[in-house]
Amino acid sequence: MDTEINAQVAQQLNLKLSQVNNVLTMLSEGNTVPFIARYRKERTQNLDEVAIRDIENIAKTLNDLNMRKTAILKAITEQGALTPTLDKAIKTARTMQAVEDLYLPYKQKRRTKAMIAKEQGLEPFAQWLLKLSDEDVSIVAQKYLNTQLPTIQDVLAGAIEIIAEQVSENAHHRDWIRNLTWKQGRLESTLKSGGEDLDGKGVYQQYYAFGAPLKALNGYQILALNRGEREKILKVAVVINTDDILNRLRFKEIGTIRNEAGQIVDNAIQEAYKRFIGPAIEREIRTSLTNDASQQAIDVFGENLYHLLMQTPIKGQVVMGFDPGFRTGCKLAVIDANGKFLAKTVIYPHKPANAKERAAAGENFKQLIADNNVKLIAIGNGTASRESEEFVATNIPKGVHYVIVNEAGASVYSASEEARQEFPEFHVEERSAVSIGRRLQDPLAELIKIDAKAIGVGQYQHDLPTKELDMAVGTVIETAVNQIGVNLNTASAALLTHISGLNKTIAQNIVTYRDENGEFNLRSKLKKVPRLGAKAYEQAAGFLRIIEGKNLFDNTDIHPESYPLAKAILAAANLTVADINTPTIQKLTTIDTKQLANQLAAGEQTVADVIASLLKPGRDVRDDLPGVILRSDVLHIEDLKPGMELEGTVRNVTDFGAFIDLGVKHDGLVHISRMSRQRIKHPSALLAVGDVVKVWVVDIDLKRDRIGLSLLPLEVVDD
Repeated sequence: MDTEINAQVAQQLNLKLSQVNNVLTMLSEGNTVPFIARYRKERTQNLDEVAIRDIENIAKTLNDLNMRKTAILKAITEQGALTPTLDKAIKTARTMQAVEDLYLPYKQKRRTKAMIAKEQGLEPFAQWLLKLSDEDVSIVAQKYLNTQLPTIQDVLAGAIEIIAEQVSENAHHRDWIRNLTWKQGRLESTLKSGGEDLDGKGVYQQYYAFGAPLKALNGYQILALNRGEREKILKVAVVINTDDILNRLRFKEIGTIRNEAGQIVDNAIQEAYKRFIGPAIEREIRTSLTNDASQQAIDVFGENLYHLLMQTPIKGQVVMGFDPGFRTGCKLAVIDANGKFLAKTVIYPHKPANAKERAAAGENFKQLIADNNVKLIAIGNGTASRESEEFVATNIPKGVHYVIVNEAGASVYSASEEARQEFPEFHVEERSAVSIGRRLQDPLAELIKIDAKAIGVGQYQHDLPTKELDMAVGTVIETAVNQIGVNLNTASAALLTHISGLNKTIAQNIVTYRDENGEFNLRSKLKKVPRLGAKAYEQAAGFLRIIEGKNLFDNTDIHPESYPLAKAILAAANLTVADINTPTIQKLTTIDTKQLANQLAAGEQTVADVIASLLKPGRDVRDDLPGVILRSDVLHIEDLKPGMELEGTVRNVTDFGAFIDLGVKHDGLVHISRMSRQRIKHPSALLAVGDVVKVWVVDIDLKRDRIGLSLLPLEVVDD
């Protein structure tokens, strides 16, 4: 354990050192973040997953910095160039950038013009020039003439290369120029010659003549500019007035001296900035802007994905998945209350189908509903979605409702090996219909099968760094799955993979063991699963539920290690396990948790968690979240009027606003400026994917299919 790093982490996060020490110790012992957050609250002093991951990430960053410092000090020492001043500067540097700036003069690099000039013996001449002597430069330069350097101009050019490289590698110069550029620089873009033709639809039109201070740029603007530049539509550059920069460099290198040698050094200074420092800092700034914008977009994507996964499941109802289509028809699949496939068919309710086929579609649709007692229809929001919605609304029997479901990624899943194994005889679209229906029944269990980037709840996710996005997605899924817990006897291998302590191999072994030996009736039977050792059992058991097993505790999030504590808590209230799921269990609400924890020599937070679990066995945290909007009629964009009050579901949250599903063909946009009377930093401060909200129509653009909405009544917006 690195006590210095731990102390820095504690200071940065304003936490107690004991919290940081305990978290990092537990992580090093192979404990997962969900397990630590849920079952080790006394040791962390009730830190949540976010705080635990912050500790982990900052400790890694600081450790990486220390490792880089060690490697750089070793490299400079081997060159015989390490001085006490440089050693101290590197050891006390607080950022990776500062360390790299100090290392730059000693870094192995490809052969430069300055290196060649030094090989030609010009370094003494360059150092003489830097002394700014009043001697005649030409006379001194003549001493360096040779076959490689036949003219004085060649000698001067070589010396300028050496001085320019030396100036450019000065860590203090770079640090000052970098800070000044951040303060005063702007990012500007113009339309590239011929770029308008490539743009076609004018997607980047707002960036044809764009400029903003570096500190004022929004993440989505940076990502848009990057994409426009990559597509050769825009020309993008960091712009700054260089006079201040060059004047400072002159002051530091030559002061007020303006003799012949000073003029040559001045030329080298200009070369240093123009060729080396300026472009390098522009690259650094562009990279930093992109990294920050990407991280912000990843955070937004993760937040949206989390809320999408945590949407309230529709339990206990037979659902019809409806995958819309024109030419190939609409694929219908009925699944029972547990997601098991019951029946399927294809209907042709839309043109180019003939009148006879369209008439038959309604009858077949109603018959499938009646035969299977369907109560809810999940309509995918892809091609022909709104036409299919009209068809459903026209033909739906009384008492049956429908919901528009985001089908993004359904086709990706339907063509996957997992989908082919489950439904080998189905067409791709028929598998999609099953997936759409299951998304309504249990969004989490279905959506984790799909590449998250295909789900479409972010901005520019296909432009984001794959590794970082995948890590963020993995974290979000892990958090969601473990917060909810899964049914050990129905969970797929794909779902089990995300449970704390399990990997792909162990998850598949659990499913195989279940198939060969029947359902689990005790959590402890997990220990018989091949390759599921004691550590994996410890990490996973509390997140796996057995609905109707031999031990009622197995249908709670009480960890098996706390079963004796749970029995002791029941006994303290004169209750038994048989009282669980009866009104009598409410006696637990009258217990003094602190007093009982002291009496049982247990952690107060653990006692409180066990009591909460005993009061609500089998609890699904999603049940407390808002449900979906059930519809039985259809709305058209032409029906909308400014000022109209509507109810809608948040489909996506971005940096600039939120998209709301109103039940019409196109989602409406609530711009961030129309969300609150007070200024908010980001729409996610108020809205999350899946929220059901009341909105007011501000404007409708029928030509562009755009709907402007407001969270505020229009008189408030007008004010």
